[in-house]
Amino acid sequence: MSQIDTLPPLREVVERHGLMAQKSLGQNFLYDLNLTSRIARSAGPLEGETVVEIGPGPGGLTRALLAAGAGRVIAIERDRRCLPALEEIAAHYPGRLEVVDGDALAVDLSTRLGGGPARIVANLPYNIGTPLLVGWLSPEAWPPWWTSLTLMFQREVAERIVATPEQRADYGRLAVLCNWRCETKILFDVPRSAFVPPPKITSAIVQLLPRAEPEPCDRRLLERITLAAFGQRRKMLRQSLKAVLPEPGDWIEDAGLVPTVRAEEVPVSGFVRLAQTLAARL
Repeated sequence: MSQIDTLPPLREVVERHGLMAQKSLGQNFLYDLNLTSRIARSAGPLEGETVVEIGPGPGGLTRALLAAGAGRVIAIERDRRCLPALEEIAAHYPGRLEVVDGDALAVDLSTRLGGGPARIVANLPYNIGTPLLVGWLSPEAWPPWWTSLTLMFQREVAERIVATPEQRADYGRLAVLCNWRCETKILFDVPRSAFVPPPKITSAIVQLLPRAEPEPCDRRLLERITLAAFGQRRKMLRQSLKAVLPEPGDWIEDAGLVPTVRAEEVPVSGFVRLAQTLAARL
């Protein structure tokens, strides 16, 4: 393993600070700095960029982001045991690392970014990864404050993010929301053996780039429609969308769809048209 800086190896840092990963926090630490450097590089050129990291733990990815030239890293960590290790990294990279003691689901980043853009790069804790992603995709103003998301998820979640109707088993509400507003792709897999402790499943790095001008529609209506449609995904839309309108047939046809199709057969653009035509009826 090559060294990316002159700080101690991560395994030594973890042992010195007693940072055994906690299952209750969804923690799985990456010790391999070659791998964390690959993740940092996959986010694109970082020189001078502001990067937000969620759940840095002992700081393996944090170090890689800083070594790759990130001008500023805002690292949000709720496990206070990790704060001393992160402060050691902050001292090594003076003025470039801001450690936030808090829950990423509750922290307001707008006051810390000063109106400037940022990239989000994170090995997300498994237990809050999807709620965080949905939150980042849900602001009324678009494009959002972030310019890219480079995130680690369980492989099965990654497949749900990038799915299309051709991958019916994985295609659902999450795929519609993600691909309505973003271009999505899986960059590479991360094997179980890369983590301490090793999780039960393979992970994957996913990248989402915000579309400058996604098709306009009311996000809340889109979420309401997809909840109804995929909540009964084996039923035809004329039946599943009765949860939205008692007699949905004309509405479905107005959106250019056949009432007998199922949710898993409808592309993102079809759901957007459903939201648009529903808005005209309300």
